[in-house]
Amino acid sequence: MDVELRQLRAFVAVVDAGTFTDAATALGLSQAAVSRSVAALEAALGVRLLHRTTRQVRLTSAGVQAVARARAALDEVAHLRRAVERSRTELRVGYAWAAMGKHTRRLQRAWAARHPGLPLVFAYSNTPAAGLVDGSADVAVIRRALPDPRFDTALVGVEARHAAVSTDNALARRRSVRLSDLVRYTMAIDDRTGTTTMDLWPAGAGPATVRATRGVDEWLTLIAANQAVGLTSEATANQNPRPGVAYRRVRDAPPIHVWLAWWRDDPPAGLDDLIRLTRAAYGPAAPLDSPP
Repeated sequence: MDVELRQLRAFVAVVDAGTFTDAATALGLSQAAVSRSVAALEAALGVRLLHRTTRQVRLTSAGVQAVARARAALDEVAHLRRAVERSRTELRVGYAWAAMGKHTRRLQRAWAARHPGLPLVFAYSNTPAAGLVDGSADVAVIRRALPDPRFDTALVGVEARHAAVSTDNALARRRSVRLSDLVRYTMAIDDRTGTTTMDLWPAGAGPATVRATRGVDEWLTLIAANQAVGLTSEATANQNPRPGVAYRRVRDAPPIHVWLAWWRDDPPAGLDDLIRLTRAAYGPAAPLDSPP
């Protein structure tokens, strides 16, 4: 039996999501379809890839090796698809949390004036490379380290950090806050695509409780319910207003660097102009040789 791409996608989705139910939601399929695909993959390979329980799944030793190979295969297929679709009529910019905040419309207008036949389209992708790997983006907005030699990057701007708190929280009555003001609360952190790490606080002085989240919507819902607080870029504050959530600038937090990233061996048409226009939209930025 041949291995099929849909089987690899289902397998990787289950590993990433942690359950067949969540994987099915992410893929837009039924749970039964995902289960069948993973079972078919195991049959094709002649080995069990996942240990299944009623609450979770975990990789077998063979699964640990297989998932890395599966990711690589899917990456290459996506890259191939992207390469043969170069004739499409738009330049897609992927982002994980926020595009470029208040600079997004300014950049789109500037781009449209110079490239009227090539719309600049921003596409949400809650993945570390913001859509580059799966081919859904030609360029990605990156706000955290991207240690992947397949991609090149260019620093385009810097952003202040903002705290996100419930409007019921006492911190919402302040104009700004400090990092130390947040440690008494549960901190919501997306460690896959977010910009908040415990390194922002001195050793032993960070939040006592951390709540893992996936993506900006889950993060905001948790904060609006006053079940956690969060830290994010000013772009998130500008682009994601939410009833029940107040954003306050953090006075003593280091800024967030913003890069554009693209495939090293396949830079999109108009890349140099996009970098120039994005830097102009942000204005004076950090040193342009700062690594991601």
